[in-house]
Amino acid sequence: MSNISHTGRDVSGKTRDVSGHTGRDLSGHPDAEEMRARHDRVMGGGRRTTAGADAPVFLLGLYCAVSPWVLHFTASQPSLVTHNLVIGIAIAVLALCFTAMPERMTGMSIAIVALGAWLIVSTWVVGQSPDMGVILNNVIVGGLAIVLGAACAGLSMKNKKT
Repeated sequence: MSNISHTGRDVSGKTRDVSGHTGRDLSGHPDAEEMRARHDRVMGGGRRTTAGADAPVFLLGLYCAVSPWVLHFTASQPSLVTHNLVIGIAIAVLALCFTAMPERMTGMSIAIVALGAWLIVSTWVVGQSPDMGVILNNVIVGGLAIVLGAACAGLSMKNKKT
């Protein structure tokens, strides 16, 4: 029987490597190939389809949610305040879902395009004679949502083909 316990410590209390592996390089580790294969499985083959757009979409959603207070149209457009808050939170939640589960959410990237288009149109549908600042805000944020959503959808379709 050896003087090394199941914890990898010998009788003197010093820690020992019981796997026989030495040094910092993991290429010689007995489980290196299995670890690489598991990492590739978890990461979906080593590629994330919407990784480049996750953070900008999230920030866009946060800005959309707080834009009524940033641009001070809470008193003049109360219905747009609630609308922008809800749409902004929806965009931000979609971005968080893309980050957390990219392989399951790639089909939902078209929803950001739809939310962006609705954000542009809703300025006149939901609002009551909005001023130029409110119009520009919602058109720019909606346009960015359309562009980023289309980029996410395009990347996900491109990566599904390969």
